[in-house]
Amino acid sequence: MPLVSIALCTYNGEKYLIEQLDTLVKQHYPELEVIVVDDGSKDQTVAILKQYESTYPFFKVYQNEQNLGYTKNFEKAISLCNGDFIALSDQDDSWALDKISIMMQEIKDNLLLYHDSEFMTEEGISMNRKMSDVRNFYVGQDSRVFLLENCVSGHAILFKKELLNFIGEFDKNSFHDWWIVYVASNNGKISFISNCLVKYRQHTDANTNILGMKRDSSKKRNALLQIEQEYHRLKFFHDYEFNNFQAFKTQLLKLYTNRMGSYFSFSLAFFIYRHRAQLLFIKKKSTFSKINFIIKYAWGYKLKKYLV
Repeated sequence: MPLVSIALCTYNGEKYLIEQLDTLVKQHYPELEVIVVDDGSKDQTVAILKQYESTYPFFKVYQNEQNLGYTKNFEKAISLCNGDFIALSDQDDSWALDKISIMMQEIKDNLLLYHDSEFMTEEGISMNRKMSDVRNFYVGQDSRVFLLENCVSGHAILFKKELLNFIGEFDKNSFHDWWIVYVASNNGKISFISNCLVKYRQHTDANTNILGMKRDSSKKRNALLQIEQEYHRLKFFHDYEFNNFQAFKTQLLKLYTNRMGSYFSFSLAFFIYRHRAQLLFIKKKSTFSKINFIIKYAWGYKLKKYLV
């Protein structure tokens, strides 16, 4: 059976780590390695990892001499994987024990496969909501779907190692899972299965905020930061060597660049409206809500900045 590598990144994760590690080392799939890269933890994370490394021969721990940050740490962990297939893991979730077995049965000719997940609270209590309740899942190879939105969480991913031939370097200012699925949709087919194979922990200091949990920061300042990050991501995606739909992406980037230096960006809003079937496919919203979302793109960065 093909070897599957699980790439796990840790940083000060002692609170939930043992619960997650137990679901990794007890996977039903027999040909497995767990590659862990710790990014300079100051708590008991490394001590916990070393205990598992001494118990399980397929469990390998690496420690960074300096902090790389979330995205670059995953880039390193993936580079250390030896398997023909690679799965990603966060430090605070809980996996179904048949997760890898099911995904290996279902990946077939897809370059990347992902699954649904169940949200749970910080205390591990089910929130009775799934990822598919808040995102539309995509099947196919149209990378335009992932320009403005993402429906694929890292913990849900299994991909073939050949994808590494196309990924290149990760952008330290972007999410690693978004970049991986974007690359996959440019170079092959992606698909999903409806099984909830991970209990996805939600808490206020997580890197992502899918459910829109309240954070302690300025809403207006966040709006500016979101525009800046989105512009940076679109430039990074646009410059990717193996892009499909390149002319489309060039036009979108041009309009977004104009937004960054303008008070109004009606042309950008109209472009998104015309191509809403692709650009807003992932948003699980009513038509009215999508129109409201598009209208926000009519306001230029300079106007947003003036209003802060």
